[in-house]
Amino acid sequence: MRTVNFKVPDTVDLDDKEIAMIVASSLYEKGKLSLGQAAELAGLTMRTFAELLGKHDVSIFNYPPTDLTRDVKNA
Repeated sequence: MRTVNFKVPDTVDLDDKEIAMIVASSLYEKGKLSLGQAAELAGLTMRTFAELLGKHDVSIFNYPPTDLTRDVKNA
């Protein structure tokens, strides 16, 4: 795993854990990380991470509409 360092302006009123959650939830939403990977990045359990996704307007069901339509047809 690589480490990325960046500077956040003092005017941004977020602590390190909140920033990690924003990054992890964004990468999860984009399909770049699995739920487990994103939870690890955020420093949380998978359950806690999944519960907090809604506060960041990210669905735990990270499914593209095309996959959902295909799955319904195959059910």
